[in-house]
Amino acid sequence: MARPLPIQKTAFPKVERKWYLVDAADKPLGRLATRIALLLQGKNEPTWAPHLDNGNYVVVINADKVKLTGKKVNQKVYYHHSGYPGGLKAQTARQLLEKHPERVIELAVKRMLPKTVVGTHQFKRLKVYAGENHPHEAQKPEKVELL
Repeated sequence: MARPLPIQKTAFPKVERKWYLVDAADKPLGRLATRIALLLQGKNEPTWAPHLDNGNYVVVINADKVKLTGKKVNQKVYYHHSGYPGGLKAQTARQLLEKHPERVIELAVKRMLPKTVVGTHQFKRLKVYAGENHPHEAQKPEKVELL
């Protein structure tokens, strides 16, 4: 009589999410966004795996003071579509920074994350605020100097 094979189990690490505070004042947008995306994905953790969501929370303050180098402030264009024929809308980076400064950082980071369900969950842990104040003091975020 044959012996049954032992059941093999995969061990998943326990996820302990950290909170990081990033000051975006006078930082180049692209360099800032790449480092935020790495923190959200958890690639700085030793337990990182591409199929696991073991990233961290990131709180970004002073989004209105982020820098765009060169002529990007006037030449970079953000597009969105209403869904109707002829519904393509365009805004320059300057217009978007004046109206919704958080969206500039959110869009840059979102486009660097994976386009999967895991990436959607990672993006939800990004909190961006235009000024100095944020409502996440109770989580005691660790201040990070990215550049």
